[in-house]
This record gives sequence, structure tokens and C-alpha cells, in this order.
Amino acid sequence: MQNKGLIKVFAILFGLVCLYQLSFTFITNEVEDEAEEFAVQRIGEDVEDYSRLRDDAEARYLDSIGNEEVIAGITYNDAKDKELNKGLDLKGGINVILQISVKDILSGLANDSKDPAFRKALAEADAAQTDSQENYVDLFFEAFNNIPNAKLASPDIFANKTLSDEINFNMTNEEVEPIIRRKIDESITSAFEVLRKRIDKFGVTQPNIQRLGNSGRILVELPGAKDISRVKNLLQSTAQLEFWHVYKSNELGNFLVQANNRLAEMQRSEEAASEEKTDTTETSGDDEIDELLADAEDTTQVETGNNPIFDLIVSPGYQGGPVLATFKVQDTAKVMDYLTRPQIRSLLPSELRYAKFVWGVPDDETQTSALYALKGNRNMEPPLSGSVITDAQQTYDQLGRIAVSMQMDGTGAKIWEDMTEKAYNEQSQIAIVLDNIVYSAPGVSSGPISGGRSEITGDFSITEGQDLANVLRAGKLPASADIIQSEVVGPSLGQEAIDSGINSFGIALILVLIWMIFYYGKAGVFADIALVVNILFIFGILAGLGAVLTLPGIAGIVLTIGMSVDANVLIFERIKEELAKGKIQRDAIKDGFNNALSSILDANITTGLTGLILFVLGTGPIKGFATTLLIGIATSLFTAIFITRLFIDGYGKKGKSLDFSTSLTKNLFTNMNIDFLKKRKVAYIISGLFIVISIGSLFVQGLNQGVDFVGGRTYTVRFADDVNPTEVQNDLVATFGSAEAKTFGPDNQLKITTKYKVNEEGAAVDEEIQQSLFESLKPYLPAGFTYDEFVDGSDTKTVGIMQSMKVGATIADDIKNASFWAVLGSLIVVFLYILLRFRKWQFSLGAVAAVFHDVLVVLGIFSLLYKVMPFNMEIDQAFIAAILTVIGYSLNDTVVVFDRIREYVNEHSSWEFGRIVNVALNSTISRTLNTSLTTLVVLLAIFIFGGESIRGFMFALIVGVIVGTYSSLFIATPIMFDSVKKKSSLEKKKKPQTEEAATA
Repeated sequence: MQNKGLIKVFAILFGLVCLYQLSFTFITNEVEDEAEEFAVQRIGEDVEDYSRLRDDAEARYLDSIGNEEVIAGITYNDAKDKELNKGLDLKGGINVILQISVKDILSGLANDSKDPAFRKALAEADAAQTDSQENYVDLFFEAFNNIPNAKLASPDIFANKTLSDEINFNMTNEEVEPIIRRKIDESITSAFEVLRKRIDKFGVTQPNIQRLGNSGRILVELPGAKDISRVKNLLQSTAQLEFWHVYKSNELGNFLVQANNRLAEMQRSEEAASEEKTDTTETSGDDEIDELLADAEDTTQVETGNNPIFDLIVSPGYQGGPVLATFKVQDTAKVMDYLTRPQIRSLLPSELRYAKFVWGVPDDETQTSALYALKGNRNMEPPLSGSVITDAQQTYDQLGRIAVSMQMDGTGAKIWEDMTEKAYNEQSQIAIVLDNIVYSAPGVSSGPISGGRSEITGDFSITEGQDLANVLRAGKLPASADIIQSEVVGPSLGQEAIDSGINSFGIALILVLIWMIFYYGKAGVFADIALVVNILFIFGILAGLGAVLTLPGIAGIVLTIGMSVDANVLIFERIKEELAKGKIQRDAIKDGFNNALSSILDANITTGLTGLILFVLGTGPIKGFATTLLIGIATSLFTAIFITRLFIDGYGKKGKSLDFSTSLTKNLFTNMNIDFLKKRKVAYIISGLFIVISIGSLFVQGLNQGVDFVGGRTYTVRFADDVNPTEVQNDLVATFGSAEAKTFGPDNQLKITTKYKVNEEGAAVDEEIQQSLFESLKPYLPAGFTYDEFVDGSDTKTVGIMQSMKVGATIADDIKNASFWAVLGSLIVVFLYILLRFRKWQFSLGAVAAVFHDVLVVLGIFSLLYKVMPFNMEIDQAFIAAILTVIGYSLNDTVVVFDRIREYVNEHSSWEFGRIVNVALNSTISRTLNTSLTTLVVLLAIFIFGGESIRGFMFALIVGVIVGTYSSLFIATPIMFDSVKKKSSLEKKKKPQTEEAATA
């Protein structure tokens, strides 16, 4: 090997760089351990809410020493920025995909147009979106263009005052469309920047936010985030801040009485119509209702009997105040339904016809909310919006309560002065409304307020005040943002994943190291050293690139161990062959490395191509798996080809003899003479039966598709004691109508899946479902266990929601299609690569046929066994990653055999082609079985010790490795052989007397 000195220098320097990159991780771990110990010593477990208090104390400790030198001028903050990033499944946190509503953006650009054609096109786009992969704007334009004589440049749609500089009445639809597309893209970019600013102020280390194509989707990853509900509210809040004049309670008193009486009358009419007679209880009118009506402007009285509105009042508003009445939170939807009915709105007098009813911030202690009436107008636009806010800070008011102070720009300051002057003169209030919720409605007692400063007060906690200020300062989202996919992992579950990942990694590594020494003796020791160097390189590169390490990523590294061993096995087997030919050790080593290089490159390139496709199309943990796989392929090639060679050559220079086997393995798999081609018809029959059974099961029993592909919500819930999944499922079905509960790992942990309200988005729906889940599971939880404990993200959590995932129906459809194209794309790419590499379509046909065989068999086994296996066997993105890995592994095996066939065709032109194939298969059988066995040992270690979340993923790989090894021997090569015609270029190289193949 030439340039040994250069390779040594490079390897040493690169190793030092990797150690340097990893040193930051060691520093941060050391400091964070000290912070954790500090928090534990300061706050005992006997303190109420000790877990949260410890988190706060730990955070304060880290903040206080963040800029202090730890070692060699490196501070904790410096090290934190450069440490090896851990993914959600190892650190806990939240991963969401937000869908920015393009419909909202279109409505905003059209000034909320009521044009019939515009509204019809929006409705048709909504309907088409449910089962289409096209962008919403494309569906909208398609629907709009199908409406006769509809013009986008209508003054009632986009040729309005706002867009007058770019769109005029004479433009065609084709001319308007690119302008609207650009405006939408600008709005989504604006939303992206708003979210980025909010996240930057949230205090999470190593956040990740990125746009996903042009679909209006934004990926947000916040590793380590614990207060999940706070994160979701921060991400989805549109920050639609508005300032409204508000009606006094006595101005609406008469209307409420009339509304109550009309509703009672409507209910009596409905009861009479259905001939359902019910007893009514008379009310004499309690003191609270009398107080509410004390200042009504006429003599309308509350009718005796059922009072739909007044029976729900908890307390009335005070005279002259902005609160009409207070209701239970659970009744707010019903009351709002009453007040927005056309028959009830018609009771409003002309001067109140634009009144807008809204709720105040719910009181957590009493679970009540106040009702307000804002002074609306024809367009329901506020006199002043939050767009004028230039700065916002969390402060304290004169009474020491938490508040948010705001500064307005010049325009806003003038309008604010006019509004406060009017409120002062009329002794009325101004409601401060955020996202359609009244935060406060203060009066103005000291005259007009100039300068544009204002303050929001309310029952805030410090974090709520900080979040509100952050949202206002960052700006409002240009459209609503719905979470269409989310994954939440509790930190305690993340720690368990780290422990299981390290265990599986350590066990797999030890087994492989021992096996290599057992099989190859001293040469195996050199391969082990190269393997350890390879692992150092992988982790160093991951840290240097800022890549995220996930549990599937650890699996990818462990799988790389098997692939690294494969390269060494190929080299050692070729060296053994050269030694068997009688060559001296130095020549045998040189020729062995040279002859193995082609096979190693072909095998790793085919695996790398599937890994690349996985990286491009995958998301989250699957991208982490692909990242480590691709890095591992590159580093394993370097270490196997160069590092191992350095040690072997160095040993040989000392004049020592190096055996590439031990006394137990010396003659293992030598002089093999199996007639593989003769057995191919039996193999075809066996494989045919497997494929028929697999296809039959897929049609009859189907697959257990995960929420990735069908949409829904899934929760991993841990209980204090063992539970019966059937009993729990029955209770959940009674609540949700459709639900599934399965044991997930230990008997006290369930994986619960439901499609309830899968098509509805929003934080309120998520909260409702979690509340319902908690109520359904209450009988199985410890006595006194609260909802907050059930959903919180404590480090020490042992009971409650440990992990959750939500996938909307639309994105589930997208994921399914992307997965299909990933598998199909990998097959096409590999077919073309093998065609390019071997120049014969028969080789490509054999390889792709074997891959199809492997995929069908794996799918069939999952279809047959998912109801009986004690672990999760869902078809999800992780399964697709497994399938692509199986494709790569199967091709790896097949390409090694094909490479040997090509070599023998050139070397033994007089041999029959059948003989060439058989000899090639026999000569590579040692490598095939050795690599397969090593890889299986690795996968079994991960399967047993690697944690429940990747057990199904590992099972797919185990089945794939077994089936892939079989198919490379009995499917790929025989099909290639059968497809080669007698007059092919391969046959032309034979002599006439050997034209008839011995195995044909």
C-alpha cells in the first residue's frame, strides 16, 4: 500500500479531531450532572411539586455558571452549542409539523371576500384537500377556473385596494395566479420567521425549525422541552391582538332577558312538536338575576319555568362593568351557540346589532369564564390591532401582579389616544383581546393616554406573561397554524431509551469483537481495532456536523458495525484464497485487498444508495437512522481498507506469520461444492409458496398500519400496576367510539390508539382528547392522581403519558405516498446502478427480483404475525426504513456474488457458465454466512436489549437479513442464470464443446 505515512497522519489527526468534537459532550454532561446534584440537594422529595422546582433550580444553576470557564477556556455555553445532539427519543421533547393555513392567507389577500365564486372555490379546495397530494393553492385555482366567468382580478376578490399596486381589473386569471403564489410564499416565510423568533426566546437548547417544501408546512423540533401544552400554545397562537370598545352590562341586560325567554319558548315548541311532555320547575327569580336586570331599560320580565341562559349563570356582572355574566367553562359552548342563533341575534336593537360576544380568560380555580360584548361594526374590524405593537415586555403592575407592557408605533399611539379619550369621556372600558379571548377590559380614569404605551393585566403566571410578551414582540402569524403531526416523548422515557440503546450497543459490540477474534485470530484483533476506530469516527463526525443522534440512529451505528465487519470478512476471505494458491504472505495480502476492493465498493454503494433515498425522503428519527448509516458506510470503508491494512502490513514487516483463521475455523467452509443451480427449482417452489401465502395474507388479513399511514393519535401510557388491555380498550371504546389498547413492553404499559376526531385540528381538540383519555383511565391510575400529573413532562415520571404521537389524515396520506415512492425509487436506482456496473440487464433483473421477493416475504410475515406477536408490528415510517435497509443488505449480498461471477467469467473463459456460477457461490459462501451471522448477532442484541420502541423495526431487519441471505443464493443468481440466453455475450466466451451447461 502506497502513502502509508500520509494515511497514518490523516488517521491520527482525524481521530484527534473526533475526540475534540466529542469532548464538548463530555463537558456538558459533567456540568449538567453537577447541576442535577445541586438541585437534588437543595430541594427534597418531601417538597410539593419538587420535580418542577428541581428543574427550575437546575436551569438557574446552569444559567449562573454558563459563561464560566470549565477547561482550557471552554465554557458550558460554548460546549452546549457544540455537543452531540440527542433526538427526542433520547432526550424527550416535542416534534411537530405545523400546517400554515393557505386558506386563511387567501382570505386575507382577498380582504375576507364574500364573493360567491371565491367562496365556492375555497369550499371545493377544502373538499379536494382531504384526499389529494396537491398544494391547497393549486386546488383553489383549479376549482376557481372551473367556475364560468369567474375572475381573480375582480374588485371583490384580489383587485382590491391592498393589492392595487400589483393587480388591476384587466388582468387574466393566468396573470394573477403567479402574484398570489408569491404573496402566499411571502406569508409562509413570514410565519416561519415569527415561529423562529418565538422559539429562540423559549429557552430550549438546540431547537430545529425548517420549511418542508412549498406546502406551507413547517417542522419544529424542541428536544428537552417538558411543558408540552405551553409549547403547543406558543406555536399555534396566532397572536391576533385587538383593542375594542366594550358594552356595559346594563346595556345588554334587556337583550339577555329577551334571548332567555325566546329560547325557552323555542324549547317548549320543540317539546310540543315531539309530544314530549316534561315537568318544569318554577323559579321565583333569584337575587343574582334580579341584580343582573336591575338596570334593564324596559319592564321585560324573566318568564317563570326553564331559563336556558339564566340557569347557567354562575354570577352576574356588576352594574356599569364590562362583564355581562360569568358561566362555567363547560357551558361556554352552549351559551355561545344560543347567542349566535339568527332568531336570537334578531332581538338585538339596531344600535347593538353588531355586538360581538366573546369570552374572557378562564379562571383555573373556579373553572368559570366571563362573557363580554364588544362594540363591533359592519366588517367586524377592531379600531386598533396588534400590528402596531413595536415592543412588549413582561412586567408588574402597581399592585405587584404580573403584566405585559406594550409600546405602539406612531399610528397606533394616535388611535390609542383617541380610544382612551372616548372611553374616559363615556366612563366605559376598552377590551384587550388576544386570539378572540378578552385578557382584560380596563377603564380609563386619568384622561387620554398618549405616547402609545399600554398594559395587559390578568391572572398570569411568570411563564405565561413571558410567553405573551414573546408572542407579541415576535409578531402575529399571518394565518392559523395547526399541528397536523406531532410526537411527544417524556424525558424519563428518553433516559430509558438511552440506557437500552447503550446496553444493546455494548452487547453487540462485545459479541462482534469476540467473534472476529474467534474466527480470524490475530487478524481479527486488527479488524477489531479498526472497528473501534470506526465507531470513534462515526460519533466524532455526528458531533462535528451537528447531526441528531436518535435511537434508530444508534441502531444504524450498530448495523454499521456489521457492515464494517463485512468489509474485513471480504478482505480476509480473499487473502485466505490467495494463501491457498501458494502465494507468499506479502503477495497474498496485497492481492487479497486488491481483489476484495471491487466487491466492497459495489456492496457499500448499493446500500448507500438506499440510505441516501431514506435520508432525502425520511423525517425525524428515520433521517437519523439514514444519517448514521451513510456516515458509517464511509468510515467503515476507510477503516477496513486502510486502518486494517496498516496493522496487517506492520505485523508482516516484522517477519511474523499471520494466520487469517484459528485452529477451529481453519478449514471451515473450504472446498465447498454445493450445486446451487441444481437446487434452484426447489427454491423457486418454496419461494413461490411463501409469496402466494404472503399475498393471500395481505389481501385477507392486511397489515397493521400505524398512525403514520392512516392518521390518528397514539399514546404510550404507563400505570403503577399491571392492567388488562382488553378491559382498558372497552372503556376507551365507550368514550371514543373507536380505540385500540395493546400491551407495549411491560404489562403495566399500554399503547393506546384512536382515530377520534382525526380530521379536526387545533389545541382545543388535543386538550379535549387528552382530558377524555384521562377520565377513561382514571380507574386504573393511583388514587388522587391528577390530570396535570398525567400529562406533565417530569424527569422522574413513572405513571401517565410517557409518549404521544398525532398524525392528521392529510399528512398520513402524504407519508404513505412518500414511503411508496421511496421503496420504488430505491429499486429503480439500484437496477440502474447494477446495469451500469455489470453491463448486463440479466444481473439487474436477478437483483431486483430477489429484492421484490424479500419485500413480499417480510410484508407477508408482518401480515401473518402482527396479531400474535407480543411486540408492536405496525407498518409505519420505521418499517419503511427497515424495508429499505433490507433492500440494501440483500443487494449487498447479491452484488458480492455477482462480482465474483464477473471475475470468473474473465478468468475462466473455457468454463461452462453454470460451473462459473456454482463455483462463485461456493467461493463466497464463507463470506455470506459469516457476514449474515455477525449481522444477526448484532440485530438480535438490539432486538432483545434495545427497547420496546424499535423492537418491530429490528424484527423486520432480522427477517430481512435471513430472507436476503437466502435470496442472494437461491433467487437472485439463479434468475440471472436462467435469463442469460445461449447467444448472450457471456455464452460467446465459451468454447463450442462446453456449450451445454452441466446444470441446465
